[in-house]
Amino acid sequence: MPETAIDPVRLLKPRRTITGMCAILLPFLDDGAVDWGSFEAHVRRTADAGLRPAVNMDTGYVSLIDGPTRRDVLRRTRDMLGGRPFVAGAFVSDPPGARWNPDAYRERVEEIHAFGGIPVIFPSYGLTALEPAALVDAYHRIGEFAPRFIAFELGTMFAPFGKIYDVDVYRGLMSAPQCIGAKHSSLSREMEWQRLRLRDQTRPDFLVLTGNDLAIDMVMYGSDYLLGLSTFAPDLFARRDALWANGDPAFYALNDLLQYLGFLAFRAPVPAYRHSAAQFLHLRGWIATSRTHPGSPERPASDMALLRDIAARLGILPGDER
Repeated sequence: MPETAIDPVRLLKPRRTITGMCAILLPFLDDGAVDWGSFEAHVRRTADAGLRPAVNMDTGYVSLIDGPTRRDVLRRTRDMLGGRPFVAGAFVSDPPGARWNPDAYRERVEEIHAFGGIPVIFPSYGLTALEPAALVDAYHRIGEFAPRFIAFELGTMFAPFGKIYDVDVYRGLMSAPQCIGAKHSSLSREMEWQRLRLRDQTRPDFLVLTGNDLAIDMVMYGSDYLLGLSTFAPDLFARRDALWANGDPAFYALNDLLQYLGFLAFRAPVPAYRHSAAQFLHLRGWIATSRTHPGSPERPASDMALLRDIAARLGILPGDER
């Protein structure tokens, strides 16, 4: 094997305690209003399971909701958690060709800080258009007003303003001490393995947060996670993580079923996974409807039979919780 090639087996980290972060779905009622009661219950449920809630992420329609709704999400999350930690998306909306706007990012970061969260720095057209050296400098500048933040590599299959950085830029992110980790959503195992090897060699405390909903077993190799898929079943993700930490082979069967759910939910068009989440959570009896934000694509009603079958295999249909 060439010296530069990656042997995934050497990256395996058995019996490791996994840090799990869950991108919370923002649910809606039939009249189009936000279902705040179900949202608050899901935030509390997620934290009680041992996962850190991540609000105002793509799963929470951060690019589609307005400012008052975004701030209401932050306020309600703070109130539900009572001091327990959470992270939140720092999203700046700009058009293609826009210039990088550090003041807009500062505003979003300070808004999140005001409610006690840790910011996840979303890409934007202006940020991702920067040349590599300027891009690294931009993240270092964010560190001047964000004492702890999480960077975010986002593939364009999720959003057109996203970007996956080259390894040198990623190394530059890791050189910013305020950057405690980075969510990686390329859906590529090899690219994530590169980041894990670099992390292990240079900064072992850095969180490589997989966003690969098509390879949730990346936790076996040392990734932690910030996944949209985990909002379907934070209880089962927490159970799976505990099985891995305990060296229990039951990890594999549960992980396989959760991955089966991920393959269904995250097929093209990928943004429609949010409707899959609403369908599944409604099936579980955890949210009132399967409505989504009107700006988000939907799945066919026929998916419900498939989701019901997966829920039955997982033993989580209402009245059959284990």
